[in-house]
Amino acid sequence: MKTLILTHRDIASLLRPADAVDAVERAFALHGNGATRMPPKVYLPLPEFDGDFRAMPVFIPHLDVDGEARPAAGVKWINAHPHNPERHGLPSVVGVFILSDPRTAHPLAIMDATLMTSLRTGAGAAVATKHLARADAATLGVIGCGAQARSVIRCHAATRRWSEILLHDARSDVARAVAAELGELACRVVDLATAAAADVVCTMTPSRTPVVRDENVQPGAHINALGADAPGKQELEATILCRGRVFLDDDEQARESGEVNVPLHDGRLSPDAIVGTLGEVVAGSLSGRTSDTDITIFDSTGLAVQDLAVAALVYARACAQRVGEAIALVAD
Repeated sequence: MKTLILTHRDIASLLRPADAVDAVERAFALHGNGATRMPPKVYLPLPEFDGDFRAMPVFIPHLDVDGEARPAAGVKWINAHPHNPERHGLPSVVGVFILSDPRTAHPLAIMDATLMTSLRTGAGAAVATKHLARADAATLGVIGCGAQARSVIRCHAATRRWSEILLHDARSDVARAVAAELGELACRVVDLATAAAADVVCTMTPSRTPVVRDENVQPGAHINALGADAPGKQELEATILCRGRVFLDDDEQARESGEVNVPLHDGRLSPDAIVGTLGEVVAGSLSGRTSDTDITIFDSTGLAVQDLAVAALVYARACAQRVGEAIALVAD
């Protein structure tokens, strides 16, 4: 058997934001029902290079990709090197996903996971917004306009019509560049307080001190906290979490490396304040929003089940459309 090699360009030709949202929503439902096997991600710190590696293995016994449920397994090897752009002219995040046949361990595909990660992260936020935001939510606030912002906006635009998309970044030129690139959408560059007062707020900064203040968050808002994906990171004032309904992507992983990790460890947030997981809401076993005045918060650390659902979809399409290069990677 051969192994299919799929590049960044291949992934872009095979995966649309709406497809990623559908695949990730199914993955969250499976995870919420306990129908996945996913150890917590493993971190390999590289302080001498101002970065780290993460390994994310996963197995789903029954993953529906094309109308037929099949077992699927894989692992993502990805990094976070925030200084890559200015030091090396490379992206901050560079990922590779290995999709394997769990019955034989044969590597079915090796694929670029950089774009895939961006899309599945944006899709996860859009799924959370679909299930937790008010039905009449019309403004989308985006705080942090790096590479991830584009996928978050496109995935949200694929699932709901927005009257305004309010962009804020510490560098206004970066926010203006995103607004120009997404000219077909109603994007506007605003100050931090205005973005934080939107009906739905998505935070995507690498901050270790709170960026969004409690006083700016409006009753009834929904927040997708996407930036905190390692111990010590924090984007929201702890009081926002204390007065909101908090949903994690994965209980074990998020408590150690998500938005809740700092206030949990310093005692400002009670473990009992966490309602449950997004997967439980998607699966229908847990209530999400209970009123139009609830502040709902999705703490996203990024799950391997999201990666696997999207990778399996990409692989199926690549095989059907004869995209990619098949090589004899391992001996028969």
